[in-house]
Amino acid sequence: MQIQIKRGSAEIAILAVLAERPLHGYEIGKTIERETRGALTFNLASLYPMLYRMESRGWIKGAWETRQGGRRRRFYRLTPSGGKQLASLGKQWRAFFLALNRLVGVARA
Repeated sequence: MQIQIKRGSAEIAILAVLAERPLHGYEIGKTIERETRGALTFNLASLYPMLYRMESRGWIKGAWETRQGGRRRRFYRLTPSGGKQLASLGKQWRAFFLALNRLVGVARA
């Protein structure tokens, strides 16, 4: 996928996976990669700054948790504000893809 499309879809992808359950950063990236069959991938160097920005906007909330073996991880969960943002972005993306589908249909006719 083109880099511009990936950038524009990153926030909605993160919000969508966090709507399912809280995850830590590595799991967020791997879940998105798995669910999109590799079409969207994140390296940790770009994922964490995005998570911090989304947290500062109030869309997600991070909290440190200690898991088995004493390993600390920062888990992120969707906030009510993030749920509203996900709904808004979902509506915008659906309209965008509907418009593209109309264009592709016309081009093939």
